[in-house]
Amino acid sequence: MSANNVLPGFIRPVWSAPACVQAAITTRQGGVSRAPFDGLNLGYATADRREDVAENERITAAALGVGADALRWVYQVHGAGVQAAESLPSNTPLGATGIEGDAIVCRTAGMVCGIKVADCMPVLFADDDGCCVGAAHAGWRGMVAGVIENTLQRMAVDPARVSAWLGPCIGPAAFEVGDDVREAFVSGDAGAAQHFLARSTPGKFLCDLPAIARQRLARAGVTRVAASGACTYSDATRFFSHRRDRVTGRMAAFVWLAP
Repeated sequence: MSANNVLPGFIRPVWSAPACVQAAITTRQGGVSRAPFDGLNLGYATADRREDVAENERITAAALGVGADALRWVYQVHGAGVQAAESLPSNTPLGATGIEGDAIVCRTAGMVCGIKVADCMPVLFADDDGCCVGAAHAGWRGMVAGVIENTLQRMAVDPARVSAWLGPCIGPAAFEVGDDVREAFVSGDAGAAQHFLARSTPGKFLCDLPAIARQRLARAGVTRVAASGACTYSDATRFFSHRRDRVTGRMAAFVWLAP
């Protein structure tokens, strides 16, 4: 396989983070995994060959310009737990660590916070002083549980001095949910109702995850929010999507303080 076939595809956030903050999210393009995980699958929890995922991880770290030992992961459970990167083992891959969480914050230059997604929304955070960054796995369950607010609390900086970036996720034209999901949001925040569009089928709605995230960030005091606007479900060329394919790989979103 030629180098051109394995070089990873990245999306770089366009946001107001300081220059010392580096960030990126992978696409499915590049890598060595075979269908249905082709090609840059970073999910050890999938049924993909572990040696292929490990190679994809090495390719990704090299392209980011960091050592593989710089990566920090948590065992994601669709909750609201937040871990400090400094307390996590060096590059313990998802599926091989018992440390649960759905967000990571970091104050140490050179440590890379990594969050894996395949429809859920990655949210990246950076404070204006370049002293702290964070990454959250914000699917609907995590957002209801408070993963965005918990990440900001763990960062322990003035939210008015924080920039946030909403990465690719299942978009508002594709994310159909039932009454249970709508009620989970609206029961705790009546204002969230505006982000659910009723479908012709009774009890079904289209849910706008990025809009809900913006609303929650604004309530927490974060007003500088940028977004990729990309829909993982509708773009099979660039993105894995669990809702679309069921058996699929994982992208990863990264944020770190440059050494």
